[in-house]
Amino acid sequence: MKAHDGIYIGGAWRPAAGPDVIEVVNPADEQVIATVPAGTAEDVDTAVRAARAAFPAWAATPPAERAARLAALRDVLVARKDEIAETVTAELGSPLAFSQTVHAGVPIAVAGSYADLAATYAFEERVGNSTVLHEPVGVVGAITPWNYPLHQIVAKVAPALAAGCTVVLKPAEDTPLTAQLFAEAVHEAGIPAGVFNLVTGLGPVAGQALAEHPDVDLVSFTGSTAVGKQIGAVAGAAVKRVALELGGKSANVILPSADLAKAVNVGVANVMSNSGQTCSAWTRMLVHRDQYDEAVRLAAAAAAKYGERIGPVVNARQQARVRGYIEKGIAEGARLVAGGPGSPREQGYFVSPTVFADVTPDMTVAQEEIFGPVLSVLRYEDEEDALRIANGTVYGLAGAVWAGDEAEAVAFARRMDTGQVDINGGRFNPLAPFGGYKQSGVGRELGTHGLAEYLQTKSLQF
Repeated sequence: MKAHDGIYIGGAWRPAAGPDVIEVVNPADEQVIATVPAGTAEDVDTAVRAARAAFPAWAATPPAERAARLAALRDVLVARKDEIAETVTAELGSPLAFSQTVHAGVPIAVAGSYADLAATYAFEERVGNSTVLHEPVGVVGAITPWNYPLHQIVAKVAPALAAGCTVVLKPAEDTPLTAQLFAEAVHEAGIPAGVFNLVTGLGPVAGQALAEHPDVDLVSFTGSTAVGKQIGAVAGAAVKRVALELGGKSANVILPSADLAKAVNVGVANVMSNSGQTCSAWTRMLVHRDQYDEAVRLAAAAAAKYGERIGPVVNARQQARVRGYIEKGIAEGARLVAGGPGSPREQGYFVSPTVFADVTPDMTVAQEEIFGPVLSVLRYEDEEDALRIANGTVYGLAGAVWAGDEAEAVAFARRMDTGQVDINGGRFNPLAPFGGYKQSGVGRELGTHGLAEYLQTKSLQF
């Protein structure tokens, strides 16, 4: 797609208030492919005012009509699926096949799910002698990351619109072209002017202005825990609602009765997916001591197959960050069995698929989110030790359990302090709530739980 040289506010593309631009770089070849406006606090204020003006009419729009607009949006995304995939590949570096199936396919499914929910959700219910109303919160400030650029946008904007809220979106500066394409789709779907607004810009400028704006009723943010804490502090001072989907260091627990080869191979694939840039990736593989050596051998062999199959990380800063973690793992005594800090290619922000063995729970690579294709394999003594290690980080976003008996896996999963657990490789469900325990966030996305984040409750007593 051709980049817009403006921002989308009030149903139209308009010039930004300032002259500054953001260069969009293809991480596979390090070439500048486009520029977009670097929106200012003034632009954010204009967008919020447009969203506020559009809110009463959109909130009053019958849910069935909101559902029809969301269904139209889904249909536009379907029609432009190839363009979406090509755009994500150009600005994120994702292999095209992965962009088509995941980066384009998953958001389409999520958009469709909210078209259905908007038509069927009980926005009004009778409880005893009361009528309980579920009403839209108001203006939503959505701040999204670069790792799944369209999915993260749709996972916030679609439920907000289904609820009757209006939205101002500030997308990640690394992947603004996908956000511009989404704005085009919103326009083509006939969603009324001002209901959705887009301001491209830098986090410390446009993102901060959006989080702090007094006329934003809820901030929905996906990104690092450090930034999430800052947004939470700002929102708390204003008694403003937040939905925060933050970091993760998820455990993949392989119990002795599991199919070891399958569990290891799927676990490695999970970590290498999207070049490791997935907050819910199972970056800690926990294996019983009696099976540990074989698991390490399998993991190293599996990782070696991804050398030419994964794309780059998003930018030079992220590449340096991931390499720094790999170097720290080596310095702290972890044993490198695949990959390493060197780049597998001369050009582009690539990182070698890396596997560490002999990792202890207190090592940096076992505690901090790396956000790259790096797996740590840890040994455990017994089930209680595995549980202690699995729950032994500040995060609690996702995880996995493998066992020969499903009931055994479920029993272990129930004891994990995390928001989502895959049992024996369970499939992604766009209707299931997604979100974290502990410092992995506040609130949930997807399905009815994701819709509820954008609603407030009123009781009428009779």
